[in-house]
Formats: sequence, C-alpha cells, structure tokens
Amino acid sequence: MLARSRFMLVLVVGALLAVLSFSLQYLHLIPTNPVAEQKLLGKSRKRVNPVLHTDPPAPDPIRDTHRYCNYPNLTEHGWEGHSPADYRLLSVHVMIRHGDRFPLYSIPKTKKPAIDCVLSDKRKPSHPLLASFISHMALGGRGHWDHLKNGDHLRQAYIKRHSLLTADWSPRQLWVETTGKSRTLQSGLAFLFGFLPRFDWSRLTVRQQWSTLFCGSLCDCPARNRYLDQEQRRQYRQRTADTELERTYITMAKTLGVATKILRAANPVDALLCHFCHGLAFPCSSSRTTSKAPDEGACLTLQHFAVIRRQQKDDELERREAGLYRRYAVLAAHPYLNRTATQMERIARGSQARKGTEEVVFALASAHDVTMAPLLSALGLEGAGFPKFAARLVFELWNGPEAKDNERKSDRKRGRWLKNMFIRVLYNGEDLTFDTAFCRDHNRHSAQPLCPLGNFLSFVRNDMFNIVNATSYQQACHQTVL
Repeated sequence: MLARSRFMLVLVVGALLAVLSFSLQYLHLIPTNPVAEQKLLGKSRKRVNPVLHTDPPAPDPIRDTHRYCNYPNLTEHGWEGHSPADYRLLSVHVMIRHGDRFPLYSIPKTKKPAIDCVLSDKRKPSHPLLASFISHMALGGRGHWDHLKNGDHLRQAYIKRHSLLTADWSPRQLWVETTGKSRTLQSGLAFLFGFLPRFDWSRLTVRQQWSTLFCGSLCDCPARNRYLDQEQRRQYRQRTADTELERTYITMAKTLGVATKILRAANPVDALLCHFCHGLAFPCSSSRTTSKAPDEGACLTLQHFAVIRRQQKDDELERREAGLYRRYAVLAAHPYLNRTATQMERIARGSQARKGTEEVVFALASAHDVTMAPLLSALGLEGAGFPKFAARLVFELWNGPEAKDNERKSDRKRGRWLKNMFIRVLYNGEDLTFDTAFCRDHNRHSAQPLCPLGNFLSFVRNDMFNIVNATSYQQACHQTVL
C-alpha cells in the first residue's frame, strides 16, 4: 500500500513538472530546443531573430555627457530628405543650437579653462571647408565650425538630392534669424556656408531676435512667466531634497574653500561640462599651491561631476511627471511654431505655381538650448533629451503624388488644398514625426505613410493649448495661473 502511494505521488509530481515545463516554454521563460525547432521548420529560409527579454541599461550620466558634447570629429548621418517615391520637397525649416562655447559661469577660486576659441584649419580635428570658410568670412579667426558639418550634411540631403535651391538662389528664398549673441550669428553663417550652393554673405538678410524664445512681437505672455516661475521652484525643491547632491556640493565647496551657497549659485556644471567636453582636467583651487590650500587634493573630480549630471537626468524625469515645464513650453514655443506653420501654409497654397516664384523655401533659426528645449517639449518630444551643442531640429514640407487634374481642381475649389501636403519632423537626423503630439495617433502603415500637414496646423493653432485649458495663444497667456 505504501509503495503504491509513493508511485502515485511520483506520477503526480512528474505530471506537474511536465505541465510547468510546457507552460514556461510557451511563455518563452526558458529556451526550447533550437535544433528540434529548426527541423520542424523544414526548408524555410526565413531567419527569425530571438526576442531577448533584457532590462534596459541603467542610466549612465557620463555616457550621456559624451553625446551632449557632440565632438566635431564624429561623422554626421541622418534621415533628412528621405521620403516615399513621387513626393516633392517644398520647403525646409531648421532650428539649430549654436556650437561649442566658453562657459557662461565661472567657478569661484578656480582658473578659467585653457580653451582657444580661435579657428584654425591646422588644429585637429578639422573639416575640409574650414580653411575656405575662414578666408571667406574674414572674421579674424573666430567662428563655430561644427556647423559646417551640419550645413554640408543638409546640402547633400536637400540641395544635391532635391535641388531645393539653385546656384543663383534669391535672398527672398531664405529666411535667416538669430539672437544678438555672436555665437548664434557665427553658427548660422557657418551652417549656411556648408549648406548653400554658392555662399555669399553679402546677399544674406539676417533678422535679429531680441528674445531667445524667438517670439517676435508676441513676447508679452504673463502666464508663460508664471509657469516658468513655478517650474523653477519645483527644480529648487528637487535639488535641495537630493541628499547625495547636497553632500557633493558641500564637499566641492570645502575643496575649493568657498561657501556652499556661493558654489551652488555659480552653476558649476556649466564650467565642468566645458572641461569634460574638451578633455581638460577638472578645475582646482587657485590657492592649492600655497600653504593655505583648503584641502590636500583641492581639485574637483569626475565623481563630483557625475553626481550633478545624475541629478540633472533625474530632474528631467520628474519634470515630465510634474507637467509645469510642458505648460511653460507650449507658450514659449508657440510664436516660433506659428510662424513656421504660416510659412508652410503659404508655400503649400501656392505649390502648384512654385516654379518661377520666390517663396521662402529654406528657413534657419540659429538659437540656444533655452530655445530648443521648450520647442521639443511643446511638440511632445520630451524624451529626445537636452539639446547638445550644434543640435538641429528640422521640419520638412512635402507634396504627395498629384491627383488627376479634374480632382485637383475640384479639391482646390472646395478649399481642400491640404489633401496632399505632409510634414516630417527630425531631430539630429532621426525621424521623430510619429512621436510628436500631433501625429502620434496617425497610422504610419496606412495608404498615406507621411503625417498630414493639417495635423500640424490644427495642433499649432488650437490643440496645443488644451494642456493649459485654453483655445488660443492670447487666451492662454492672459488667463489666471493658480
């Protein structure tokens, strides 16, 4: 009787193990026999790549910082200018962040970084266009040659592939605007030198934007300022609650012999980024060679820098969840987006008669990180990351395959000129159109593979204000913010 009971127990356990093994294989929790599976497939030559269930890599603030530096010797790639067959490129609208710069803030009791901003084609890395750019511009050697790469890359995409501009381009075909800072003007000119078929700076009309938001005559927006104030207060609370960051600031201040609040107010990450991106040693206290040196090492370290960068990445995540910055961004970015939408609409309406006209077909805004960051957020691209040096955001306007003549005339008569107009949005060469707030729900596998321009126009003129419970820019700007 006992033996029989043991036998039954073994059978039950065996059955349970068999069921469990089958279930795990069905759920892909353990591997099955690949040889047996290959035999079952017979003569099928289709390769099936295994689905790897792995956790995403842990955030690495140092690796992310290398991407931010945007080293000039890296080869430039991108998907600009690509479209399905029979689509015609009508216009391109580009915003760039300026290239490398000297730190805006200095760390107390440290020497300024030994960085030579004078352009020279003798230094490495260099660019084939650099010597001619220096000679042509006669800027006394100062400029931002990293944008020569951007301009040259987009020249291949838009000039050589799509003939967006010809060698005898008209000044009316270009719209160029920068802020009053020399770094944005120089970056814009370097970009155009690499981009235009025949560069001649004397033919350019460069419009100066007094605001870094490129808001023109629409800068009066009290609600935008209040949202920014609320966001800055949130950032301050987040920083002060970070105990590791606070300990790091105390250690750094002690190392340099300054008060913690003074070091924190100096925004040391700006200068540290400059040292890191140029491969320089981190700054040391200017008094470390004297007997009064506050600390034996008296130098800031990579570990200090990594903690600050880690906190910045954490803040990006919390910023998305809080939503205050997105509200600010919508109002900050709307004037530029509305100007871009208006230019696109005018070009799209007159596209049938494009030949022989001098509409703006290429617009360039040479801006700052504080310009591009809210623009990305307003578009719903908050996961794109903080704009690196020489970052580029591109809007492309495309005309789809022509309908039959009688259908096209009928459509125009009824005001349906938008039917075959489409938009692409690219950030640093990556097509993010279907990640934007206005085209996220579009079926990219439908008969129409590009995003309709109408989605963008509706978003800019109405839908983007939903987040602030308004229907227009003026209403959103002048309503009460709690």
